[in-house]
Amino acid sequence: MTLDTATSREFWVSSGHHMTRRVAGGGLGVTDELILAYLARPELVPPEEACAAERALHASLMAEPRRPVGAALIQAIQDEDARENWSFMIGFRDRLIAAPSIEAAYLAIVRGGAGAVPPLFLNQLSHLILRNALDGCEDPFVLRAAECLFRTQKASLKDGTLLLADAELIEGFEAERRTLMQSSPLTAMFGADAMAGLDVMTEANSGDYWSCSDAFSMVMNLGGDPRVRDALARVIECWVGHLLGVAVRVEPAERIEDADWRWFVGLDAEATGIGNRMWRGEPVDPATQSRICGLFRLDFATSDRVDPRLAGKPVYLIMALTEDMVLRLKPQNLVVGLPLTEARPT
Repeated sequence: MTLDTATSREFWVSSGHHMTRRVAGGGLGVTDELILAYLARPELVPPEEACAAERALHASLMAEPRRPVGAALIQAIQDEDARENWSFMIGFRDRLIAAPSIEAAYLAIVRGGAGAVPPLFLNQLSHLILRNALDGCEDPFVLRAAECLFRTQKASLKDGTLLLADAELIEGFEAERRTLMQSSPLTAMFGADAMAGLDVMTEANSGDYWSCSDAFSMVMNLGGDPRVRDALARVIECWVGHLLGVAVRVEPAERIEDADWRWFVGLDAEATGIGNRMWRGEPVDPATQSRICGLFRLDFATSDRVDPRLAGKPVYLIMALTEDMVLRLKPQNLVVGLPLTEARPT
């Protein structure tokens, strides 16, 4: 992706990109404004019943976001859940501040085991990093595909074609429908499904993305439009190149044709489980196979940092739906799962 901040169009304001600064190497630096945005989250704003210690801590940080916070200040908070929230937040803030960039902080978190970091915060970092990596991108298909790396998708079949919509949006529509059924069952009975009111992205309407990028309201035709899979491939290339400094070429694939395939990365938990069974030569029933909704072939531009055991072989990338038709991509799997011999300096 070519950076051209002077002429590029704005998108994903909700990422907080405008609250950061570009640092040497192209990463994003943490600013007080970004920390204040985290402190304004509902989980951290003290409720009316909060104790004096929690209120004082929050007020002091709003005045001085980088202020050191010792364990005693957190332990003084009376509510157990609030203490847990603040303990995590201060640790998270300190990791962001200590790293040379947000990208470097993300790499350190996922390489050290991201289990202690809630998925919400990992997704927010992915959102912010992708906004930086895709700055200057003029292809709405690529930007819509990139949403899959930080927002859960809900899949549905329409006329035999697999569509992906933002899961949070669909859940909101379905909640409204349940409320409507309680108040007016007859009206709800003839109502359309949740995805029917959303636009499926096409060449003709793709320009609308710029005005609704933060609404996450456009549907991807994953099963019927080859541009969508190609866009996902471009996003993966950008993500790997930006974070790891490794040039790769990614292409959609129909099947794993290499009988001697050496490596794969599951792009989500479901795909990892399915891929492991395939890797071990275990049978995978047709119903499980049908949940594989994406397969890609990744090739490295050079072998400088590739594990010699790969011997020029491609890496296959698999993504799959859960049994309830949900796609939860984990882009951190590309950071820790590719067969690289050394980490990029951070």
